[in-house]
Amino acid sequence: MFIHKIDDNVSLKLIELNDAERIFELTDKSRNYLKEWLPWLDFTKNVEDTKDFIRGCLKGYAENKSLNTVILFNGEIVGVAGFNSINWSNKTAYIGYWLGEEFQGKGIVTKVAKALTNYAFNHLNLNKVEIRAAVENKKSRSVPERLGFVNEGTIRQAEWLYDHYVDHTVYGVLASEWNEL
Repeated sequence: MFIHKIDDNVSLKLIELNDAERIFELTDKSRNYLKEWLPWLDFTKNVEDTKDFIRGCLKGYAENKSLNTVILFNGEIVGVAGFNSINWSNKTAYIGYWLGEEFQGKGIVTKVAKALTNYAFNHLNLNKVEIRAAVENKKSRSVPERLGFVNEGTIRQAEWLYDHYVDHTVYGVLASEWNEL
């Protein structure tokens, strides 16, 4: 099992099928909270749905198209984060993340996004990292803002959330900018 230690409390571990029950439990417990900004909650009704998600993550990892991890806080799975996709032609990675409601406000996701960005530039030799978040999702948008990502604009009606569209703000940082931070 590969674990990337970020600090004494926070680590990342490559997602695996053995994590399905805990991820589903965390998803189910935070369902109403997560549903405000994530479009997949209605498709995650049981542990088998979570296993299907993990299988997709592992396939993407095996094909070198994505890298998804579980977020460990004091050894406990508290969320999921990683590169939802990696575009090798353009040398760009797209970070996504979610955290169980009870673990919000501890700076965990900011540490994780910083570690993933470092990994993209220093180990994968990518040129750009992007984070996209719904315009009104202030908590999620604060992560790239804290890390010095540039607001590159808004994509109108970028995502369908159950009964309405939401616009997304696109944040990006280049390897040359990150090294200067």
